[in-house]
Amino acid sequence: MEILRNKKGFICDMDGVLYHGNHLLDGAKKFVDWLKTEKKEFLFLTNSSERSPKELSQKLSRLGIEVGEEHFYTSALATASFVAWQSPGCSVYVIGEAGLINAIYDVGLTMNDVSPEYVIVGETRSYGFEKIEKAVQLVHKGAKLIGTNPDKTGPTEKGIMPATGALIAPIEIASGREAYFIGKPNPLMMRSALKKLGTAVKDTVIIGDRMDTDIAAGTESEIDTVLVLTGVTLEERINDFSYRPRYVLNNVGEVID
Repeated sequence: MEILRNKKGFICDMDGVLYHGNHLLDGAKKFVDWLKTEKKEFLFLTNSSERSPKELSQKLSRLGIEVGEEHFYTSALATASFVAWQSPGCSVYVIGEAGLINAIYDVGLTMNDVSPEYVIVGETRSYGFEKIEKAVQLVHKGAKLIGTNPDKTGPTEKGIMPATGALIAPIEIASGREAYFIGKPNPLMMRSALKKLGTAVKDTVIIGDRMDTDIAAGTESEIDTVLVLTGVTLEERINDFSYRPRYVLNNVGEVID
């Protein structure tokens, strides 16, 4: 644990690690306070695409944790950056919330529901047959299908809820096209996080609640991993995977206990 605490850079998931919905999890506040007191480089890396960094900062503030928006990086930002790099100034059809839409506009992309180059899907609470139908039609016309993240579910204070991987599945099935996912465990997301942190791989650790995204992302990037048991992956499910986390903790506060 001393090796873990001596790391210079901390990449930390949010849903299932710091909070469930609007419920702050045990140990979250003292962990973030410790990061600031010890002057660690840290970044909250979330596969959620619903909110902007400013909104995430404000959400943590409402939960009693003060963190500047420069410490947040989302799958929406990573997705917008990727599409703008692939096809600068292109048009897209988006199924998602404000965090994704704003990220798209910020990199100079435009919206188009007639002949876009990309169909991009993220988390949303306004999802229905009409949007699925439109997306399938556009993909059949040649639009490339992008998902902000592959998560099929996500933890909330109400329990496990559908996430992007589940929402995009009907479009994949009906169109016969597989989506390309940008968020964790895609190495693109991890490289962006390391660049923002400015720390070396050996000096960095990633903390998350999912074996299939957080721990897979760290493993594939050769970064030490911490699985916390406050989210999606339960302890008895760890052996279902062919890789293991470096550390397993009950909650994120145990990093410093």
